[in-house]
Amino acid sequence: MNAHTSESLDEKRFEFGKNWRRFLRELDDRRIKSAETSLKDVLGVDALVGKKFLDIGSGSGLFSLAARRLGAYVHSIDIDVECVACTEELKARYFSGDEGWTVKQGSVLDDAYIESLGHFDIVYSWGVLHHTGAMWRALGNAILAVAPGGLLFISIYNDQGRVSQYWRIVKRTYNRLPRGLRFLLLWPVFARLRGPAMVRDLLQGKPFDTWRNYADRRGMSSWPNLVDWVGGYPFEVAKPEEILDFCRYRNFVLVKLKTCGGGRGCNEFVFERAS
Repeated sequence: MNAHTSESLDEKRFEFGKNWRRFLRELDDRRIKSAETSLKDVLGVDALVGKKFLDIGSGSGLFSLAARRLGAYVHSIDIDVECVACTEELKARYFSGDEGWTVKQGSVLDDAYIESLGHFDIVYSWGVLHHTGAMWRALGNAILAVAPGGLLFISIYNDQGRVSQYWRIVKRTYNRLPRGLRFLLLWPVFARLRGPAMVRDLLQGKPFDTWRNYADRRGMSSWPNLVDWVGGYPFEVAKPEEILDFCRYRNFVLVKLKTCGGGRGCNEFVFERAS
């Protein structure tokens, strides 16, 4: 995830990389294949052989790995040094010495840096741009990296109005709390967000079924994702139509849209840049 911002938020931003480090201990082939499947399904392809793939905010490195396994030439960037280290660790595990996968520290808010990267067939940034502290600028820069005829695959937190403001307060508070007191927010949120599914699983005679099968959701892991949600700050949101208007104005055509039904979470967009 990225956090380069002009608002001096460094002292209270979430440490995404440390959270992803815990996730890597759980990473297995099932999760990797789930990530590959999600990429193929959303992009409508069977493989990415020969495609240039830019992963903005590579985080754990899982989707950079998935794209490389599907045949893409991958360039992974993240502003968080721990996230860069996570991505480098996955490269070392599965593609050691591979020249088709580059991992660098860099910010999507660095205009000159993004311009220096050139153009890519696919620019991917899932759940990242809204954590930069300057979401619209970040989106504008991500757009610049898409080649004519290329695809932009992003996800942005849904704007729920007052509910989103509530979550912003929760996230900001979490990052201001001493580490030893953060459980005071984590456990109530855990009960609210995970509790109903756990009760349902128990009543259906399948205790912890949703928890155990969380890997089927893009290869993710339930607890690191919960911590990411509670702590993910800076935090910005947008209505789907705002993202659509922003991209259409810049000569992008919507290819696919998956909303979160007006609730908490991300809306997914795939745009194609007009040639």
